Amino acid sequence: MATVSVIGAGTMGNGIAHVFAQSGHNVTLIDISETALERAMKTINKNLDRLIKKERITEDDKAATLGRIATQTDLATGVANAELVVEAATENVDLKLKIFKSMDEAAPAGAILATNTSSISITKIAAETSRPDKVIGMHFMNPVPVMKLVEVIRGYATSDEVTDKIMEMSRQLGKSPVEVNDYPGFIANRILMPMINEAIYSLYEGVAGVQEIDTVMMLGMAHPMGPLHLADFIGLDVCLSIMRVLHDGFGNPKYAPCPLLVNMVTAGKLGAKSGEGFYVYTPGSKEKHVSPSLV
Repeated sequence: MATVSVIGAGTMGNGIAHVFAQSGHNVTLIDISETALERAMKTINKNLDRLIKKERITEDDKAATLGRIATQTDLATGVANAELVVEAATENVDLKLKIFKSMDEAAPAGAILATNTSSISITKIAAETSRPDKVIGMHFMNPVPVMKLVEVIRGYATSDEVTDKIMEMSRQLGKSPVEVNDYPGFIANRILMPMINEAIYSLYEGVAGVQEIDTVMMLGMAHPMGPLHLADFIGLDVCLSIMRVLHDGFGNPKYAPCPLLVNMVTAGKLGAKSGEGFYVYTPGSKEKHVSPSLV
């Protein structure tokens, strides 16, 4: 089993740490915030309890999984012995480039450096390092412990050996990896985000309301969640960031973010995480209703 470091203790980072540890890997979860690390461990603990309740793991399995996770606030210390480092920080290109430069300086020469980015160029990230052949995208889906897909993205210089290792490691995690090449949005978000953006345009232009748009896609297209509800779940700021990557990368007006999306993000209406997006969410409840400003 590999020694793995995960950078970022947010929703994606704690999920990635969880699945690696549950699969037998020793994991160091790294974040500059001790509070974020404590919150991440509580989340992992709660998710493991949910698996026990479903009789998928035992109490001993839970204890073993938690025993494989260490936490660290210093990046250099946290990656010093890693064979694989997975970066899962905020989807901000300048931040990711800074983190990868630090990872490259501190991690062992043979370590693979992976990023969980959902849209930022792997080739651009790899160029910040002295080992572009060992840099790869490992895009997990949210929630990580549940979703089977891992989008494995090859940068321009990523080696066949590194790609093969990450594909096999993903399978060992119980995931279904899909290899794709490094173009804006990769596959998942190149297809998903323009659909969400078009749903927002349909609302913006008065074609239909929030619930009507989501109902059409759920009942007519067999989507488990409507595109506007899904956008709230992803985070409208993340959706906007990815649309801007697509627009900048391709230079095609069809990828221009809808003005309504831009305005909502500017106003701090980011979706479920802020309590309001296309829907208003009640803390501690699955109930939601359409935002009054969009009725």
